[in-house]
This record gives sequence, C-alpha cells and structure tokens, in this order.
Amino acid sequence: MKCTLHDICSKEIINIRSGTKIGFADDIEFDTDTLSVKSIIIYGKYHLFGFLGKDDDIVIKCKDIEVIGTDTILISADESLLSKKIKVKPEILCK
Repeated sequence: MKCTLHDICSKEIINIRSGTKIGFADDIEFDTDTLSVKSIIIYGKYHLFGFLGKDDDIVIKCKDIEVIGTDTILISADESLLSKKIKVKPEILCK
C-alpha cells in the first residue's frame, strides 16, 4: 500500500497494548542516507497558547508500528514512553 504524508496525517494512531487513542501524526522523520522512514511524530499540545508550556512531542519508532490500515495506525509501544508530560508549577506564573 502506498501512503503519502497527507494520508498518514489523516489516520488516527491507537496503542494496542492499552487501547488508548494517541492522536494524529503531525510529521515524519526519515533517514536521508537510506531513504527510509524512521519515526512518526505527534507534536505536544500547548497549554494556554504556550504560556503554561507544552507537552513533550511523542515519537513513535517504525519498529513499534504494527499495522497501517485505511483509517488507523495501530502501534504496540510502552505507555510510559508515550505519556511524557511537562508539569508547570503555578508559582512560575506569579514571578
């Protein structure tokens, strides 16, 4: 099956280990030497337009991708690697 970047970005990514929806792909990282895709990147969400920081980007390695279907991308990855969040303390805003 052939996929373009637009096709990949329109597919929802689901972790089959936990059954959670991770989101939609925002970018693809590829190796220019071997001309192969290395990972799919989901950008972290901004909090209050970036004033309260943003979540870490989620990088999904190609080895973790199980199936690329017509509507979804199923991955099998450890949830702790996918749920890295930046915690902002309210004291930072009061300085």
